[in-house]
Amino acid sequence: MSRPPQVPAQAVPDDRFRVLVVCTGNICRSPAAELLMRSLLVGRLGGREAGRVEVGSAGVAAVVGSGMHPLSRAQLAPWGLDVRAEEFRARRLDDAVVAEVDLVLGADVRHRSAVLQCYPHLLDRTFALREFARLVAAADTTALSPDLVKRGQGLVDLARATRGTGPPADDAVPDPVRGPAAAHRDAVRRIFAAVHGIVDELAPRTVGAGAQ
Repeated sequence: MSRPPQVPAQAVPDDRFRVLVVCTGNICRSPAAELLMRSLLVGRLGGREAGRVEVGSAGVAAVVGSGMHPLSRAQLAPWGLDVRAEEFRARRLDDAVVAEVDLVLGADVRHRSAVLQCYPHLLDRTFALREFARLVAAADTTALSPDLVKRGQGLVDLARATRGTGPPADDAVPDPVRGPAAAHRDAVRRIFAAVHGIVDELAPRTVGAGAQ
């Protein structure tokens, strides 16, 4: 009795949009952005849909395994994230971390350059955090798909097409690591504003079944 012909397995579409935030030590700015972005997405979409966006962070000179800086961690208390941040551990930027990433956000413009020095093939998807927030806020997003993953990919395309076309802007998030609590507060304030703007474009309240 002959066997039925084998049908080639179909490739499973990638149903994730992967975001990586990079700073120097991965103990202040990038973990704050990671935790805030994930929290805002869950609040906007619910855990299941928000899980389609994988948010991580790394440092170009991280002390692997270090906890988040206590002064930066304290600034996350208004969102109830300071307790969750106690579990955070720093990791270094490497080949495994950048594998399959869809969007890389440097905490500062210097981190954007550092990422591209090691991984020039990521030029089409690497921005400074505040730069990306600024570019997508100014872009015409009306034609983007309501699907969360496709919309994220579309935002990257729009940002890539428009960067460098406007006047110079201050996209810095100064490193607070050796500063007082006020420096950490200022960094988290800038990060929250940028991340909130990105989430508003990635998961607008009028788009998607999970929007609130």
